[in-house]
Amino acid sequence: MGQIMGSMHTNVAEVFGNRRKRKRSTDSMLSKDDQSQMDTTQPKKKKLLTTTQYIYKALFKEEKNSDVAVMALDKVWHLHKVYLSQSPYFYTMFNGTWREAQQNFIQIAILDDRITVASLDAVFGSMYSDEIEIESADVISVLATATLFHLDGIIDKCAEVMVDNISPETAIQYYEAACQYGVVGVKKSTFQWFQINLLSIYSKQPNLLRHISIELMSALTASPDLYVMQTEFSLYTLLRTWMFLRLHPDYDPEDPIQRAEAVKTQERLVNAGVETHTPSGDVVQWAYFTSRMEERSFLATPEGQPYVRVFQKLRTQYLTNHYMDLKIIYNDNIIPKEWLYRHIHNHWDALLRIDHGQEDCSPQQLDNEQFFESCMRCGRMLLEPGYQKWRWTGFNYGMDLILIMDSRRLNIRRHHRHEHERVLSLQTKRKFMVRTTVTSINAQRQAVFTQTSEICSLSLEKNEEVPLMVLDPKLVHPLLISINMLVVMPPNQSFKEIVPLSEEPTTSLSIPISEIGADCERPLTPSSADDSAVFIGDSEPSTPSSPAPRARITWSASETDDVYGQMTC
Repeated sequence: MGQIMGSMHTNVAEVFGNRRKRKRSTDSMLSKDDQSQMDTTQPKKKKLLTTTQYIYKALFKEEKNSDVAVMALDKVWHLHKVYLSQSPYFYTMFNGTWREAQQNFIQIAILDDRITVASLDAVFGSMYSDEIEIESADVISVLATATLFHLDGIIDKCAEVMVDNISPETAIQYYEAACQYGVVGVKKSTFQWFQINLLSIYSKQPNLLRHISIELMSALTASPDLYVMQTEFSLYTLLRTWMFLRLHPDYDPEDPIQRAEAVKTQERLVNAGVETHTPSGDVVQWAYFTSRMEERSFLATPEGQPYVRVFQKLRTQYLTNHYMDLKIIYNDNIIPKEWLYRHIHNHWDALLRIDHGQEDCSPQQLDNEQFFESCMRCGRMLLEPGYQKWRWTGFNYGMDLILIMDSRRLNIRRHHRHEHERVLSLQTKRKFMVRTTVTSINAQRQAVFTQTSEICSLSLEKNEEVPLMVLDPKLVHPLLISINMLVVMPPNQSFKEIVPLSEEPTTSLSIPISEIGADCERPLTPSSADDSAVFIGDSEPSTPSSPAPRARITWSASETDDVYGQMTC
């Protein structure tokens, strides 16, 4: 019996196995066209809409079972009170004693020009869905609409989009919107972006520069964290351009016709023997300020009064550190001459005190607020790694301070040569205070990583070199370096609170400033923000040629030693 049953099982298995083999064989013989036809005729699985997708499609897009119509900007949305009540704006409207609580038609007056039909549609739709798509071009409109309806979740989402998309084209609009709608995170991020990029970006994009408000420019000019590329004079020239562009909204420096006219104007001035000391693109603004017939400064005029607070925040004591800078500023006649005279007096007084060995002139342990209010701001960009040395040109109270980047270490050196002692400080030790900030940036000029040192007091002997910072491995090139430095005790500058309405010649300077140092052979400070730092390379010595007016100054280390006596004239 067992043999019979085993035989039956074997036969059944063979029969079904042969059927499967024949089925597979038959299927393999089907042509590709037949197979595709079978695939199209066979039923397919259809993915069902999620509940959120169904609600969004049926209730918002198709407007089914609507119990309230909302009209804004001449468009009507048929919506549902239960979903609109997610907004505190509508919740109060529907659940309070307002007459709209009993109505099924509501008209909303839109007073904010930033709010559009598209942004209203996006925000209304977000109440029926668990997500919202926000493009960077529309984010301010969506932010304005979400602020109107008090939708904190959407406001936070807008803030994320704005922070991720800060650029030269968006930064001004984002900052103004953040101030208007109280988005603290965006305001802080955009302000930090401006601190890093103001001088390196907007000096080359005047049509963007003109849109920076007086309030924002005043705050940036006052900030000790502003990356001043390269010296305070670079910031002065940017403010001069910015003020001119705001005073002349129809002037377009990027227009080829106007640019050609500026070049011709400069050529005529040069042929007439007039020194402009400015690029051809700036000739128009140069002529505007220098051709004024008034003795009083431009800041004392009705046109200049709105800009007084900005120039008061400028570290004007560092604008008188170079002969050519001083001459240009004096001829511009934007800043009151009294400010310049006071600074020159303070410089000379401090220099005499240092030469006499007065300890009270060297900066002592000032608190952070005092340091940040008066420190010198200098900056430089390092595009590639490697050994580099540089200094910033200008009068520095008898100290030749050189910055040295060697591998991942940033050092500072008090450079001193005996043959130059007639112009350098003879004090064995010199004290000064310094803070260093190094930032790595991405393609959008956003800070990727920033390393900042504490404010430290240094006392250097002649030719002594000390480290300022060991760079964190997270810092990658390009690097922006910002140095805050104070080499003498800051003087009282309360005199800057007053802008004289008339400026008569004073007896403190019987010789015009334009004639000061007329025989000096010191190289000129470059006018562009990229050229006012002196690079000290390691090439072979050669005979330095006379530099062109305000062009880049590039010398080797040996050349610098040979000519430094002339530089500090």
